Amino acid sequence: MTNNGKVRATLRRLSSSVRPNNIDMNQISFTPIGIIHSPFTETDEMPIQPIGAQGIKGHILIADDFVEGLEDLDGFSHIYLLYHLHLSSSYSLKVAPFLDDQLRGVFSTRAPKRPNPIGLSVVKLNKIIMNRLEIENVDIIDGTPLLDIKPYVPEVDKIENSRIGWLSKNIKEIHSRKSDQRFK
Repeated sequence: MTNNGKVRATLRRLSSSVRPNNIDMNQISFTPIGIIHSPFTETDEMPIQPIGAQGIKGHILIADDFVEGLEDLDGFSHIYLLYHLHLSSSYSLKVAPFLDDQLRGVFSTRAPKRPNPIGLSVVKLNKIIMNRLEIENVDIIDGTPLLDIKPYVPEVDKIENSRIGWLSKNIKEIHSRKSDQRFK
């Protein structure tokens, strides 16, 4: 059996076995916990990463059902946002990413057109007022559904001596590069 066949067989076995909450491993759904708001109403000319969005402010409105989960978050200066790339309607396994013109495997990029359109950004958390999170360094389009929040912890999340593959030749451009039409 090929590796691909083994993966499919494992997924079939997992989805047909008895699982808590009747989870079907072939179909996963998420409920947004809030909406991300930013000054960006169009994808053109948006920063491609939070490092290129220094000082750009936005806010998040958390749904009432999830406000209790914000307790103690105000002690963190930065947070991870996991969100649905809701404007992405298709994907390709090979893409020319923003920092390169060569086709690359989508999983070696941060391109928005992915098999599972999930975005990840680290933003500065300025303050929390009830269900509203004031954030900064926002590289996300206005109206984006928020799936989850996790605290950024440098001692856990910062990895020394890491490799960045093909990005190493163009990484300095990440501060100034803006999005373009390539993923519309």
